[in-house]
Amino acid sequence: MTINTAVAPLQGVRVLELGNYIAAPTAGRMLADFGAEVIKVERPRTGDELRNWRLYAGDTSMLYRTINRNKKSVVIDLRTEEGRQLVLELAAASDIVLENFRPGTLEKWGLGPEVLNEANPDLILTRISAFGQTGPMAARPGFAAVAEAFGGFRELVGDPDRPPVRVGVSIGDTIAGLYAAFGSVMSLFEREVKRGKTPIPLNHRMMDVALNEAMLSVTESLIPDHTAFGINRQRTGGRMEGIAPSNAYLCLDGSIVVAGNGDAIFKRYMDVIGRPDLGSDAGLQTNADRWERRDELDAAIGQWAKNQTTKEALAVLDSAGVPAGPIYTAADIVADDQYAARNMIQRFDVSTGNETLSNVGFPGIIPVIGGASLPIRNLGPDLGADTRDVLERVLGKTAEQAECLMAKMEMETV
Repeated sequence: MTINTAVAPLQGVRVLELGNYIAAPTAGRMLADFGAEVIKVERPRTGDELRNWRLYAGDTSMLYRTINRNKKSVVIDLRTEEGRQLVLELAAASDIVLENFRPGTLEKWGLGPEVLNEANPDLILTRISAFGQTGPMAARPGFAAVAEAFGGFRELVGDPDRPPVRVGVSIGDTIAGLYAAFGSVMSLFEREVKRGKTPIPLNHRMMDVALNEAMLSVTESLIPDHTAFGINRQRTGGRMEGIAPSNAYLCLDGSIVVAGNGDAIFKRYMDVIGRPDLGSDAGLQTNADRWERRDELDAAIGQWAKNQTTKEALAVLDSAGVPAGPIYTAADIVADDQYAARNMIQRFDVSTGNETLSNVGFPGIIPVIGGASLPIRNLGPDLGADTRDVLERVLGKTAEQAECLMAKMEMETV
């Protein structure tokens, strides 16, 4: 496998990341993955709280190493005048500022949009918050769990006879981060296209991403179905409303997911499971009809699947052109040939602070360019690993000035 290490479409773009946790750092990770220089500002001594989330050993979690890969860590105390001045200097030398503080926090620190714009009239400011920068709920705090519920997403997840559940990742933060990265690049593109022509006003260079709106955006036709037809969608477990048959089924040694809901696919699917009568049933030729008889269909498929191993079932379904796949664990993913072929699991030796763990796998970079994931340049850095370099190289501080600033910020926290 040949991997192109020179692909870096965002090389030359500098991003100042002021965010913690997952949302803004996800946007920063995406920009860093494709060559942007992302300078992550962290508080002295403790850094981003994500360093301690799911911490199984040492002082920096694998979650932090993953979300903050390809970045630089700089320790700056925003509670001090010196720290705020350094952020203004970095903003003046950057193209994009990412932040996910509670609305009003930057303004309270004297780093609001107008101040940043004065420091850099071309700056793009991307802001992520629970409910956005405007509206009656703007000032409320809120993590992704609240936003997922408020955005209508949580109500759709789980079985109908049980309370709604949460998916096993911080999907609200991640989707907001995707929108923030897209908004940042979109604004960057507009800025470059219009450079030297029409000035872009500050409010057009501010990307405002709300967690709850990010989740609302992925609920497909939830709102139009309700407003047009009075439909209130219900949780359907492993099924998808109005689509059948599509579900997970138990085999002799595990479970598989089969999406045999296409009209042309359905007949082949029923032939495979030994129920051609269902495939030719005039009352099962559309998704709407099949949805009405979903329990009957799932019972027939389940009866077939329980007598197959997962390998046997998937082989038969694949040969008939019926979309199906195994339900993978982490162990399955790291052993899979498809992921390996696209360099989608990348291995590193990782220090926990107490020991070095060898050959630790991390998910690759998406989207793929050139047939395989670009290589991860570095994992999420140790706290403050790049402070001196950024102070001297980016801000032009002398070695003595950098040393003094670093010592002062460390003393301020004692």
